[in-house]
Amino acid sequence: MTPRETTSTSDQALDTCLDFRVDELTSDEQARTAFHDEIGERDDMLDALAQHHSADYARSFYVLYDRSATYGHQGGPQYIALYLQRDHRNRTLSFEHAQLPLSSMAQSWLIHRGCPPGAIALDPDLGTTPADEATHALERRLMNDGDHYALGWSYTRDLPSDHVTVAVLRALDDGVPSPFRVLVEEVDLDTWTHTLREGGFDTVSDAMTWSRERLTGTAGPLPPVRPKAASVPPASVPQSAATHLPGRTR
Repeated sequence: MTPRETTSTSDQALDTCLDFRVDELTSDEQARTAFHDEIGERDDMLDALAQHHSADYARSFYVLYDRSATYGHQGGPQYIALYLQRDHRNRTLSFEHAQLPLSSMAQSWLIHRGCPPGAIALDPDLGTTPADEATHALERRLMNDGDHYALGWSYTRDLPSDHVTVAVLRALDDGVPSPFRVLVEEVDLDTWTHTLREGGFDTVSDAMTWSRERLTGTAGPLPPVRPKAASVPPASVPQSAATHLPGRTR
């Protein structure tokens, strides 16, 4: 999902400066400095695609788009998942964040830190929309099952002629088929939509080779994920066969 450059009238649309409500939390200078260095220093380059706050604003969850991520160089992830906790009584804050290549991965990261799944939906007025049901279904699955995989490598290229993100994931369960997955998100700036597709590989070498070939324009079709083998119950053994074993006849 790539944010629109036009001004949105949505309630979640960002002002020129995002207010994280931390100005009064001054008791822990080390935490304040860390938050400023990691997040606050570039808040004028961040767009909030989704955000959720507890009723007392003690906890906040953000999906942020960093417009500066690829300035001067291509490749870096453009999304930031931010979990911010405020202790208003003691005037302190704590936070966790992760830079991730896909918005659905950022949503998953927040959900698995306590954000209600239905509360962190992306604002459709602030970015591209899924081009088809396959994209929508895969994004939902990544939101819910994202903790089943570990991100190994990603590359984002936001050129108008080829706006693409490629990510290589490793399944945390070694027994799953196609343990290495490649996700490819392609953005169509003419229709303001995006597609997301998944491929399966047996080795990280094959996954990385395909990903690099996609970026150079030489990749073949994305291999499908191998289906999980059906569980076949063991054949029952007839009672007569179990009690009359073959042996030497006297």
